Amino acid sequence: MPNSLPDGLPPGGFLSRGPVRPWVSDEFPDDVERLWPHLLNKQRTHGVVPLLCRPDSMGRPLGPDHIDAVRLDEVLAADFAEYRRRRLPFWTDPTPAPVPEGTEPWPHDPGPPFEQWPGLAPEVPVTSAGPAPGEAASGLLAGLIDTGRFGLEECRLVLVPAQRGSDVLALTGRPAGAPLALLCALLRSWEQRFGAEVVAVFGNELHVSVARPPVEAEHADLLALEHVLSTANNIVDDPPSPFPEYARSLVGRTTWSFWWD
Repeated sequence: MPNSLPDGLPPGGFLSRGPVRPWVSDEFPDDVERLWPHLLNKQRTHGVVPLLCRPDSMGRPLGPDHIDAVRLDEVLAADFAEYRRRRLPFWTDPTPAPVPEGTEPWPHDPGPPFEQWPGLAPEVPVTSAGPAPGEAASGLLAGLIDTGRFGLEECRLVLVPAQRGSDVLALTGRPAGAPLALLCALLRSWEQRFGAEVVAVFGNELHVSVARPPVEAEHADLLALEHVLSTANNIVDDPPSPFPEYARSLVGRTTWSFWWD
């Protein structure tokens, strides 16, 4: 743990979570939107990464070496081959799936426009016109607070000892139900390519801010497939959403949300 914490923190203290000792606020901070960019700016100096989560929901930490071992392109290529094998009969049959009486039929999903794993979406370069990661994260926080997202009020500000923000889920064992090593490998890659920042995890939901989202439709197709292969249940499945529709929604979108059963 670093010798000192960033200044301006609300009341709180340390928790012992095996090898990880996160600092946790006593309450949900009223000024968390102001604090967030400050904490991200101090991340390198103090060696802690901010996260909103419920401290009592933290699971067993996963060491960064497990993430290091993930060969992302190889894993996703194999996962897509299996995913396509299972889904192809549904993609090629436009017959509506049976639904309860009085329910609108689910829209047909033609699936991704790829027969083989197409590779990762290209990196979006940093420009002076786009928001900084801290600004994007603060925008996501503001949106969660303004909409009164269910479960957010039970969260606390947690400072996790980590070298990079994309590792905080592994170090806190969250979210349950997700393949953590694969998810954190994706988050590392999204952090590099899109300026993604993990902001909040509560229940089995994960909320990520994005400073540099894709702006080209073909790049959004590639990214949407990465989202699908994260195994999150809300991507195209719940509620049912055709892959092309979901991919279009990612163009210029600065917030991503995922949840697992």
